[in-house]
Amino acid sequence: MRPKYRLREEVVEEQEARQKLIANIEQRQSAVRLFLRHERPRRNRLVMTSVLGSALAAGLTAGPALGGTKFAAGVQEALTLEQSSIVWQVLCLAAMLMSVAAAISTSLSNSHAVSTKVTAAEVCNAQLDGLKTALDLGRMSLEDAIELYQQYTIQVAFVDDAEDKAKFPR
Repeated sequence: MRPKYRLREEVVEEQEARQKLIANIEQRQSAVRLFLRHERPRRNRLVMTSVLGSALAAGLTAGPALGGTKFAAGVQEALTLEQSSIVWQVLCLAAMLMSVAAAISTSLSNSHAVSTKVTAAEVCNAQLDGLKTALDLGRMSLEDAIELYQQYTIQVAFVDDAEDKAKFPR
């Protein structure tokens, strides 16, 4: 039979380990939130640039495509231009630039997997919230909590620690 004081030491050790895990969860959540604060706007800018660039490129080519030479002549007359070819050149150049901007922003978004990383970080943050709550309420064993913590955080291995970002900002 074990002495009672030994049991108290084990309880204290488990409480300390539980508190340390909660602190690790909070630190990881801080890093994930910092990542989301930087990457959500970036994702949104890339998506908006892609969508708007594609829409503007389509809009700029719609007039000449649907109206043909009558459209070009109408714009030439309205703007008092000497040649209708200037209308075609300006519209085609603007459509090309919008199309290039859309292609570049789509490529950047895809090559860096921005949307995928933001989604993974959002999911991980929510999972860590639930884990922290379960630990705070004593509804989960420490071993199970550690295992879940490892499973959740491996999803966001691309997120640097908050302390690292503070020391070495991009």
